[in-house]
Amino acid sequence: MPNIKSAKKRVKVIKKKTLQNQIIKSQLKTAIKKFEASLKQGQAAASDAYKVVVKKTDQAVAKGILHKNTASRRKSQYSNMLNKIA
Repeated sequence: MPNIKSAKKRVKVIKKKTLQNQIIKSQLKTAIKKFEASLKQGQAAASDAYKVVVKKTDQAVAKGILHKNTASRRKSQYSNMLNKIA
């Protein structure tokens, strides 16, 4: 347990940021699962879900949760999945 006031504040801030990061990661994972499930339902549903996944991925990059190269690779993989069912 920190004794210094600034260290105590850092603990509080880190807890808050960790929670926010977990929320964004969870939303991204949920969107990915919905996209993968929609691939079986058809092109229209999959393309809508793909847009959501790309949006959530870009938000994660903007918040510093994902590296931009990781996001680019994942978006490319999802795009290839979408093109295979077309």
